[in-house]
Amino acid sequence: MRPNHVLGAWRANKQTIGAWLSIDSPFVAESMANAGFDWVCMDMQHGLLDYNDVKRMLPAISTTDTIPLVRVPWNEPYEIMKVLDAGAYGVIVPLINNAEEAARAVAACRYPPKGMRSFGPTRAAMYAGANYAQEANDEIACIVMIETAEALENLEEIMSTPGVDGVYIGPADLAFALGLPPAGNTDEPIHVEAVNKIFECSRKHNIAAGIHTMSVEYTQQYLEQGFHMVTLGSDGGFMARMARRELKAARQGSHVEKIDSEPGFY
Repeated sequence: MRPNHVLGAWRANKQTIGAWLSIDSPFVAESMANAGFDWVCMDMQHGLLDYNDVKRMLPAISTTDTIPLVRVPWNEPYEIMKVLDAGAYGVIVPLINNAEEAARAVAACRYPPKGMRSFGPTRAAMYAGANYAQEANDEIACIVMIETAEALENLEEIMSTPGVDGVYIGPADLAFALGLPPAGNTDEPIHVEAVNKIFECSRKHNIAAGIHTMSVEYTQQYLEQGFHMVTLGSDGGFMARMARRELKAARQGSHVEKIDSEPGFY
């Protein structure tokens, strides 16, 4: 089976940088994968993607060595199994609150006797290669999200759940859990304290720690702290930032004034 080099890096205490995909386009997915990220994650929870989008984007990512992950919309076994059968090499499962929910996510990722995943790797076996059924349990990453007040109370039991390969912090929802306005990048002391608590707990249990960012500054900050899985940004975010920056530079250079759009034309 094709090795999951990202999961292997985490197990060796090495760091990876990835990107978020929320635009429903195989070409965008292929372009992002060719940029050189260690992994890309297709977002079915908050992005514009559904299963039909993901199944078209996965082959586009396969033109590279970038590992394809999917954030499923919910902790539903059939959703998890379906994207794994399509060729995802791991799932990020949102809003995990306790050990029971973490175990449910793990079970959907693992074939018996380690889990309850049903056999039918329609595309996955072709992408992954020989011995998929025999090796998938050790190569598929199960990452659970820590982003609720209940999860903060249950860090030890969540992270000690057998089969959990890593935890991923959603900063905005974590901010909600702490009574703060949602923010992707923040230095609020209470937020920083919670992030540090999650990170230290992950180190204690020897699993990967991941976090979402939207800037080089915060990505470097979390890499320096020791996070294994850091998101530099999203496809839409990269596009919008570059467009704004170059448009601003073009207007400044040519002295072309901005023309306001009419209401409704966006």
